[in-house]
Amino acid sequence: MELGLLYSGGKDSSLAALLLDSFYDVTLVTATFGITDDWTHARRSAEATGFEFRTLELDPDVAEAAVDSLLEDGYPRNAIQAVHTHALEELAGEGFSAIADGTRRDDRVPSVSRAQAQSLEDRHGVDYIAPLSGFGRGAVDRLVEARLDVESGPSETISRADYEAELRALLVEREGPDAVGEVFPDHDQTSVTGFR
Repeated sequence: MELGLLYSGGKDSSLAALLLDSFYDVTLVTATFGITDDWTHARRSAEATGFEFRTLELDPDVAEAAVDSLLEDGYPRNAIQAVHTHALEELAGEGFSAIADGTRRDDRVPSVSRAQAQSLEDRHGVDYIAPLSGFGRGAVDRLVEARLDVESGPSETISRADYEAELRALLVEREGPDAVGEVFPDHDQTSVTGFR
């Protein structure tokens, strides 16, 4: 069975790929608005782990609306959630029999409710799988430590291909570099460099 996994090149989506690999033909899919070439960082992680890789073009109007939300809200939660929902909808239309993401049990954002998952499945005729939904951060970190080589550090220093990277770039283009610090809290990111 063919499965498309939304992939950022980070530890969560890479661990999800490992967990699903025994049951599905996994293709790592990085969603991009075409604002930056940050998707190449995910391709590099995919190559290091040996999974098939491709990109998924998202609607640039969704990115613009997400930045509007960032500015209005003053924080990224609603913007990231809207982009993730759009990415799942687009991925569901790509011909896979199943789609997945790397969301964990205790993630605040993005998240997919049971009703959203069922709606996605019913409307698109795909299975939606969140293989990390039963794992907390500590469990994920221990599994990652056992299987993956990972670089980690502040968002500004780690090359990655998540939604936030392109939204940051668009925010800087529209409002200047200081806007990023006003909207995004300091946090660490990860990039997978291979298997252990």
